[in-house]
Amino acid sequence: MAITVTESAAQHVMKFLANRGKGAGLRLGVKTTGCSGMAYVLEFADTVEDTDQVFESNGVKVIIDPKSLVYLDGTELDFAKEGLNEGFKFNNPNVKDTCGCGESFNV
Repeated sequence: MAITVTESAAQHVMKFLANRGKGAGLRLGVKTTGCSGMAYVLEFADTVEDTDQVFESNGVKVIIDPKSLVYLDGTELDFAKEGLNEGFKFNNPNVKDTCGCGESFNV
């Protein structure tokens, strides 16, 4: 089981954590929502729970709860610029389908 962060994404996360002045890492998870069933949750984490799994990639700690890890195993977090838009992109090998708006997925 592994979660990876590209160098581009790691640079953005480290910059945000430095500006924030605190944080144990980046918490990645899923929640039930949307037309396809699940959506990604991405937030800064100040603590790590005993049950969390922690992965380190390109200097960034990614913290995941056990329930989300089942859906996220093998995911690569990237940061991409496309025209005027920029943001985090999830390359998740477990996704079988996404909704038309791109906000949710199912496995």
